[in-house]
Amino acid sequence: MESLITLETVPEEIKWGKVIDQDKCIGCHACSTACKSEHLVPLSVNRTYVKQVEVGIFPEVNRHFQINRCNQCEDAPCVPICPVEAMYKRSDGIVDFDRDVCIGCKACIAACPYDAIYISPESNSAEKCNFCAHRIEQGLEPACVVVCPEEAIIIGNLNDPNSEVSKIVARDKTSVRKPEKGTNPKVFYKGASDYTLNPSAARYTAMHLFSEQKEKYPVLEEPFSRQAGKSAAAAIVAYDVPHKAPWDWRVSAYTWTKSISAGVFMMFAVISQAGVSFTMDWKIALTLIAGLFLGLTGAFLVGDLAHPKRFLRVLTRPQWKSWLTRGAYIILGYSIILGINFIGSLTASDTLLAAIRWPGFILATFTAIYTAFLFSQAKGRDLWQNPLLPLHLFAQAILAGAGVMLLLNLAFPLPEAAMPWVRWSLFGSLAVHLILVISEMVIPHMTADAAKAAYHMTFGHFRKFYWTGVIAGTVLPLILLYVGGLPLLGIGATLALIGLMAYEHAYVQAGQSVPLS
Repeated sequence: MESLITLETVPEEIKWGKVIDQDKCIGCHACSTACKSEHLVPLSVNRTYVKQVEVGIFPEVNRHFQINRCNQCEDAPCVPICPVEAMYKRSDGIVDFDRDVCIGCKACIAACPYDAIYISPESNSAEKCNFCAHRIEQGLEPACVVVCPEEAIIIGNLNDPNSEVSKIVARDKTSVRKPEKGTNPKVFYKGASDYTLNPSAARYTAMHLFSEQKEKYPVLEEPFSRQAGKSAAAAIVAYDVPHKAPWDWRVSAYTWTKSISAGVFMMFAVISQAGVSFTMDWKIALTLIAGLFLGLTGAFLVGDLAHPKRFLRVLTRPQWKSWLTRGAYIILGYSIILGINFIGSLTASDTLLAAIRWPGFILATFTAIYTAFLFSQAKGRDLWQNPLLPLHLFAQAILAGAGVMLLLNLAFPLPEAAMPWVRWSLFGSLAVHLILVISEMVIPHMTADAAKAAYHMTFGHFRKFYWTGVIAGTVLPLILLYVGGLPLLGIGATLALIGLMAYEHAYVQAGQSVPLS
């Protein structure tokens, strides 16, 4: 094997890369066990493993292997999305992590297009293959390279044209996983099958090699799947490892509570700017509701962290490229505005309320829509790569704010001049919401993974939530709002809020339901 160059020698010239020769791989799993031993990787999670896909129909069946691990991307999406720089890229190109800094937000897992990152059940931090950086620094090869009996794993300096890795990449036909993601992986596969490289090319079942494992969601065979109909070239994943969706119901709930908090203030600001005067009771009630749901938003966000006690690190050691960090500061600024608005409402200071009206509207708007930019940083989730998502979240905030105001109107009446604003704002935002929701079902998606996720949302495991959001949460409220009448408006507002919550859950969870490995 070629000798390794330590970081201390010529650090500015090193860019580590890896070639995996699948023509040599025998699927022995030695690399997996060596990795577990070297890094004390606990059970239930893996830094590296050998995926197996069976192609054909008995008795003419071939088994294809693929060694899966972190792709050490040149433009690693897990790095900019991390709010505290727990994921970082070294000067030699290795993407490494710091478990003692990680807050366990799982954003890096959502961002990784290769399902290569996991939350360790022991450290509660995000971990993955780090190219055995501690061995590299000592001039040693990674554990998986040393143990491979067929020398199917080769590493070297991609900036050195004489290294074996550079020669193989230049001379032979090699592939990378998901080049369309623009991550520029530095793990190259020689002789890999498209059935293993492309998760959409093989059919997933609940069966795994030597075992049956309970899947989080039932596996669906979509009508547009390449394997629908089970042709003679049918490919079935025979062995894989389960990958849990990183963000659970708390993230779905946080998008809903955030919409209510932001939407209430947005509606209050716009209606006040139009010259409608609210009573002190209304001003205080709206500010308290906005503050309460903003507090719930924070509680859901912190509760979803694997290290909830470290949540303040988002503010004390921010990584500004991350929209989690930006969102945290936006929410902080918005909470300050709400505090000032509460003081102004109590003291009946119209001058103070007028002064913060537009800054508050801007911060409330960004509070509502910043999640769209966070989701767009999650490159592994194709359903979320939607340029209309900021508009959709804006409409949802107006929907939520107007819905809450109509419900409050049942307890104490809105100013007469405010009622048309609230009613038609809810009607208009519901109409926009309905168009964008239905578009997920009728407009072709740009990628197969996005189409699969949309299918899971509309006709798969999440269809009950989706159709509750469409019919009970959008169509019926539109009818009730059009017909009018105080009781009908209250029922319509209630259904709209419930439907929004149901749709948010379907959208967030379906976006994470497609296998990436």
